[in-house]
Amino acid sequence: MGAIEVTNLRLAYGELQAVDGVSFEVAEGEFFGILGPNGAGKTTTLEMIEGLRQPDSGDVRLLGQPPWPRKDKLLARIGVQLQASSFFERLTAREQIHTFAALYGVGRGPADDWLERVGLAGKADTRTEDLSGGQTQRLSIACALIHDPEVVFLDEPTAGLDPQARRNLWDLLSQLNESGRTVVLTTHYMDEADTLADRVAIMDRGKILKLDTPAALVRGLAAPVHISLGPGQLSREDASTIRGVDEATEEGGDLVLSTRTPADVLTQLASTDRLDGLQVKAATLEDVFLDATGREYRA
Repeated sequence: MGAIEVTNLRLAYGELQAVDGVSFEVAEGEFFGILGPNGAGKTTTLEMIEGLRQPDSGDVRLLGQPPWPRKDKLLARIGVQLQASSFFERLTAREQIHTFAALYGVGRGPADDWLERVGLAGKADTRTEDLSGGQTQRLSIACALIHDPEVVFLDEPTAGLDPQARRNLWDLLSQLNESGRTVVLTTHYMDEADTLADRVAIMDRGKILKLDTPAALVRGLAAPVHISLGPGQLSREDASTIRGVDEATEEGGDLVLSTRTPADVLTQLASTDRLDGLQVKAATLEDVFLDATGREYRA
């Protein structure tokens, strides 16, 4: 039995079908990502799994139990970090996490340990309204983990953060999963899902379009690899003689070779000493999304 089992889940807001027949499973200890643009149905799906919303139809099993109606014993086994963090006003970071710890019957010692683990020990006496966006998100995650839950739900935890803060948070999220917890993450960042998740569900307009490991999704696309050469490295005429080159185009002075056999093409380029400034761009999750939806990705 998986940590989460979702079968044909549906929920509508009036005429809008926010979640439309979603099914998937999450194994124990898995880091599972739900990737999609804003409005795809990610948050609504998560809220039904967490027991915050009642589905119109379909079935959810969280740690073997239906999450709706809400059950105190089940809630004690999960941790939830919502899309928007809300804290008690005018409390410091230490006071906030001590309050959350008290609600779960956890002592102050473990709460202080979590401040240290998320890198906020030096900000313990700072009011939460004076923390940066990244610091606030780390505190929110610490509060969601204070009772040592088995399953952790993170709803777009890095939204609005600068690149450095996002990277720091990625390290923390990886550590959560490595400690044996099941982690479910929603995000609209392609690179985030690719870096963190064992498997990814690509979702749009209330439906899951693709579901697999990031590497398998990209492999299944069978998209060409693009090899860029700097100006003067190779002419289009010479490129046409290279075995495996499907197309050669000029972009901003560079020559771009499209190929489905990149190893063969790179070997031939190396044999003629044409590797200076060379760049290789393979398909990404964004290419998978474009192929699945036929339209531009909306962040």
